[in-house]
Amino acid sequence: MNTLANCWRAGRVIAPALATLSLAACMTTGTGVGNTRNNDVSASFAWKSTNDRTGTLTASLSNGKTYSGKFFQITSESRIDELGPLWGGWHNGWRGWPYWDAQPSQAFVTHYSGRVVANLDASDATHMRCRFQLIRPTDGMAGGGEGKCQLPSGQEINATFARS
Repeated sequence: MNTLANCWRAGRVIAPALATLSLAACMTTGTGVGNTRNNDVSASFAWKSTNDRTGTLTASLSNGKTYSGKFFQITSESRIDELGPLWGGWHNGWRGWPYWDAQPSQAFVTHYSGRVVANLDASDATHMRCRFQLIRPTDGMAGGGEGKCQLPSGQEINATFARS
């Protein structure tokens, strides 16, 4: 199965109409679990990616409450011209090197931090905030990870997400 990052790269080189279709095929879903330190509240998480950086996350708690909202992976971009010195001595680009299939021709390169944040809403207008560290950032949430979510009471839920 292609990772989201590979699908995203493939989508950038295909005509715009086909790019939308190729990215739609790369959307992934997954689950996670969590509980508070004293195990009085547990959570089941379900996520659906929009791409390798964003998607929706739903947390269903053992107390019957459900929170839902968007998650975002924090990224930064570097301009290709800033990375120019990296190409020195490599006449064929960086083929075969796992970070780039060839010298990029796009104006920017995305750097994945692996840090994901989310602010989830419940129907009673309360919020749960979450932060996760991904194991394989270029795969998005499909790469697995772990982190914490804070309930309105201040309690924290320790969460883990398996690789999809």
